[in-house]
Amino acid sequence: MPSTKNVAQLQAVQEKVKKAKSAVFTNYAGLTVAEQTKLRADVKSAGGEFVVAKNTLLNKIFGKPELTSALQGQTGVVLSYTDEVAGIKSVVEFAKKAEKPEIKLGWMADKMLSLEEIKALAKLPGKTELMATLVSRLKGPSYGLVNVLQGNIRNLVYALHAIEKKTK
Repeated sequence: MPSTKNVAQLQAVQEKVKKAKSAVFTNYAGLTVAEQTKLRADVKSAGGEFVVAKNTLLNKIFGKPELTSALQGQTGVVLSYTDEVAGIKSVVEFAKKAEKPEIKLGWMADKMLSLEEIKALAKLPGKTELMATLVSRLKGPSYGLVNVLQGNIRNLVYALHAIEKKTK
């Protein structure tokens, strides 16, 4: 019979995973308390959460065979709630600077991600950057059309101004 503490932790982590759009599994061994606090703050500012749970509970929640071999040692999970890639980016950037935590695997859209796929996703621009790029690209042709249409009017004004100078 499982303990009530484990059942409560399982339910709590299950609720968080249901809300999450992506997850990154890390080995956080060797991180100091200050580094863990910084990592938690970075992930939270990116719209996610850093959760520490037992490997058996994580294995039970995700139920992926490829995850079983990766769940060794101290495992922390970075869950992204708002943007799929924001949490991934924050943990990859933190790992580059501090050389910890070690990234094991990722999960997005019910698919497990390898370390290479996680690094490729971290290189993508953020959701807001992509939307800004899209808006600017959509606006570009209309700005060009307005400038072309104003060009004839501008040239007419220059011609009239030149004629006015000649007559004086």
